[in-house]
Amino acid sequence: MEKVPMTAGGFAALGEELKKRQSEDRPRIIEHIAEARSHGDLSENAEYHAAKEEQSHNEGRIAELEDKLARADIIDISKLSGDTIKFGATVTLIDEDTEKKAVWQIVGEVEADAKKGRISITSPLARALIGKKKGSTVEVNAPGGSKAYEITKVEWR
Repeated sequence: MEKVPMTAGGFAALGEELKKRQSEDRPRIIEHIAEARSHGDLSENAEYHAAKEEQSHNEGRIAELEDKLARADIIDISKLSGDTIKFGATVTLIDEDTEKKAVWQIVGEVEADAKKGRISITSPLARALIGKKKGSTVEVNAPGGSKAYEITKVEWR
């Protein structure tokens, strides 16, 4: 059984989602199924089939969350330090072509969210950054082509 690395915040977020799906979504969906069932013939009841499909999706996500939480390897970022990039680091990069600054935190796959500045440890950029230090230049072979970045800051927050 392979461990799933994540931050304490990511673990808590998954736990909250699981709790919501079990205590709020599950009873609501069961209620929808019962209501749709009361409308009669199930073979032509689109409302019933939609509710059953929603139930299947919710139960699948619950199982997935339970699995990830059971295999979680929580890494406490507050105990990490140093100038070498590893899991949990927040890295400031400058795109060498456009001079644009970007700040990324390297996190587990389950908590990656580009809109919040979090990239997965398995992403091409994170894999290129791991083991590097401030002042280094990394070249990343991304789907849109090769990009070069200069590492200007490594933080632990």
